[in-house]
Amino acid sequence: MTKRILLFICLFAISLPAHAISRYNTPSLTCSRIQTILKSENAAILRYPSPRIADLTLYDIYVSHGRYCDYGEYGKTAYVPARDTRQCKVLECKPVSNQDNGR
Repeated sequence: MTKRILLFICLFAISLPAHAISRYNTPSLTCSRIQTILKSENAAILRYPSPRIADLTLYDIYVSHGRYCDYGEYGKTAYVPARDTRQCKVLECKPVSNQDNGR
């Protein structure tokens, strides 16, 4: 009987859909669209050109709420460039140890 249960669990796990995280280039999106994407997908990789180094693309995972951060992390306010503003407010996951340091 335990073999059947184990087989069922394995088959169930294999049948679950994989949830890939989407990637977006923020300079082509309005700030409102970026925030809508985060609210609907809960998390996304946002990419944008470095303001200081030519031909360097910066990216990170941004979330709609701190509860989507990993254990030991919290959602910290960050800003990414958008088509209509240089500072679109988003949340970025940071280690809790940095929360006390104001980083």
